Amino acid sequence: MRVIVCDDDAVVVSSLAIVLGAQPDIEVVGTAADGAGAVRLAAELSPDIALLDIQMPGVDGLAAAERILAAPDPPRVVFLTTFSDDEYIVRALVLGAAGYLIKQDVAGVAPALRAVAAGRSVLEGEVLERAVTLGTNGAGVRGGAGAPDLAALFPQLTAREREVVALIAEGLDNRQIAETAFMGAGTVRNHISAILAKLHLRNRTQIAVAYWRALR
Repeated sequence: MRVIVCDDDAVVVSSLAIVLGAQPDIEVVGTAADGAGAVRLAAELSPDIALLDIQMPGVDGLAAAERILAAPDPPRVVFLTTFSDDEYIVRALVLGAAGYLIKQDVAGVAPALRAVAAGRSVLEGEVLERAVTLGTNGAGVRGGAGAPDLAALFPQLTAREREVVALIAEGLDNRQIAETAFMGAGTVRNHISAILAKLHLRNRTQIAVAYWRALR
């Protein structure tokens, strides 16, 4: 597989290029120090995978991923970052990233990239057996062929609460949830409060992360 690596830390880029380049099935075809460089390399080199840091000066990894994934026939995007932050994970998955890895587990990067190349997704180094990026297999999180069985994943929630969980996982705000699910704004808030209480969570970001993790 052909990979580009983007990180503002030159030591990290060099190390990854050496580690990944030593793999017989991985070729590092380009490196960049910021998101703008990653977008340019993705367009010029047509890699199979773009491995991106998130926090970088100028164009950060999330903004770069959005541009890369908007292009025709884009590479799969995998984030490699020191930040195991719920909000970052949700934003990455909603964008359509195929993976979110933590830099402390550098030894797991090559196996994770192989999983991504095989059409699977990885979250913090663990392979997700179902595709969880939006639109990956033609099914969104709300329905369609291959859609997850939310009743099995969250048996403690009502059907409407499970619907709200799925919409939160898609990145919708309360107004958008109300419009999509034909609920009043107050009803949405009540459902979210009930979900938080039943799942013992603190905020809507944790709801989204709980959804993605439940798909493992």
